[in-house]
Amino acid sequence: MAAKLQSYVNGDWYTGPDEGRAILDAATGEEVARISTQGVDAESALRYAREVGGPALRALSFHRRAGLLKALGKHLTRYTAEFNELSTRTGATARDSAFDVDGGIAVLFVYGSKGAKELPDGFVLPDGDFEPVGKAGTFGVRHVHVPRHGASVSINAFNFPVWGMLEKLAPAVLAGVPSVIKPASQTAYLAELVFRRIIESDILPPGAVQLVCGRPDGLLDALTGQDSLSITGSANTAQTLRSHPVITGRAVRFNAEADSLNFSVLGPDAVPGTPEFDLFTKALVTEMTVKAGQKCTAIRRAFVPSALIDEVAEAVSARLAEVKVGNPADPSVTMGALASLGQRAEVLQSVKALTRAAKIVHGDPEHFELVDADRERGAFLPPLLLRCDEPGRAEPHEVEAFGPVSTLLPYDGAAQAVELAARGEGSLVGSIVTHDPDFARDVVLGAAPWHGRLLVLDREDAKESTGHGSPLPHTTHGGPGRAGGGEELGGIRGVLHHMQRTAVQGSPALLVGALTDVPAAPEAQL
Repeated sequence: MAAKLQSYVNGDWYTGPDEGRAILDAATGEEVARISTQGVDAESALRYAREVGGPALRALSFHRRAGLLKALGKHLTRYTAEFNELSTRTGATARDSAFDVDGGIAVLFVYGSKGAKELPDGFVLPDGDFEPVGKAGTFGVRHVHVPRHGASVSINAFNFPVWGMLEKLAPAVLAGVPSVIKPASQTAYLAELVFRRIIESDILPPGAVQLVCGRPDGLLDALTGQDSLSITGSANTAQTLRSHPVITGRAVRFNAEADSLNFSVLGPDAVPGTPEFDLFTKALVTEMTVKAGQKCTAIRRAFVPSALIDEVAEAVSARLAEVKVGNPADPSVTMGALASLGQRAEVLQSVKALTRAAKIVHGDPEHFELVDADRERGAFLPPLLLRCDEPGRAEPHEVEAFGPVSTLLPYDGAAQAVELAARGEGSLVGSIVTHDPDFARDVVLGAAPWHGRLLVLDREDAKESTGHGSPLPHTTHGGPGRAGGGEELGGIRGVLHHMQRTAVQGSPALLVGALTDVPAAPEAQL
């Protein structure tokens, strides 16, 4: 029997009293770990965060907190080989693990750097200048940001157990707010390993971070208006949590990243033989195969000029034919397994719904070759490219197959491309691949209200571009409508999510000098 995962609450490791249920290797079906089916006292974890972690973090200036993040990033970097090895059990290839592990650690460095450069070496963050109200200039107002006296609670998804944890933890620490983290059970063993290395480092003060592996008993009922809840998962889960009476009744700050039918559009100028045509087909294949398509930012709808759809389907299919699916531990494999057999079943169900309006033009879910793997034990699927010649059909704009699946749809003109993009009712990201600035402008301005991030990709920026599906700490990660209506990251914007903006009225001597030039932590002066 594999080892049982532990939670870290109230300053100590906790093991559930039951045998737990097995978590299986995504590729081999072997037991990796066990996770308790008994609840963890999340209410006491929240209390510990507020009473111990919060004061400890707030006693440090912004620059001190930024230094902790940099130190933590350096510490975790020493263990990347260990993390990557375990990441393979989630179905991830070496490339997939780099997105998750290296990407997550990079967030710590970015926020550490931004905190040192963009925030004051103090405890209060001014928001704008002093604004006089009276004619004599002796009375006015200034807005300031201060840390909230609660906890940042995050419920994370299975697909990025490291990045998903660290991208939420970093801005909270910088803001001076402790975190309580609930990883998805399917890949919680990787989150627990990284978290264990965090605790062993003794870099963060007591109570700054806690981990709940299992059912978080009492969590929602214990939240207050000083806490925040961030969820990454399905739209249904987000809706259920958002409407919880405690969330609504106590005005708990809520952030959701949910389902997203992201798009990429090929400009009419990007005909075969142009750099943009190749960039589009390469990006589509990348988004279909990285993490086996299990990315909230993956391209689900690929809009192509009607006159080019045959050439695009042929070019993408040719690239997909070179993809090797199988055991991610094999260096020749370029796409690993889905996270679980259950996840594979969900993807196949979604593909069935999509094929009511589209046809599969590449890939066969029943017949495909594997490298060093067993189709019965591992959660494998080949990349599946669909084509829907009726772009007005509802299915491609409503059904998300959260796996290596994307649908080609024809369009005519920028206006129709924008209209089709909006049919997703809110997405995390869209990309426009074109060298025509007029077409790019029309699509960006038309699609922006429905998208949290837009990438314009062409021959000029391709070399430095981080790609369609790579959320950066510098950019907001979230989207309106179906995508959850939330925002994460975005540089210092992500820090402000954990702080309270307050208007303070008084004299300029107070608001320009004394209030924002605090020599010690405010609580230490009380």
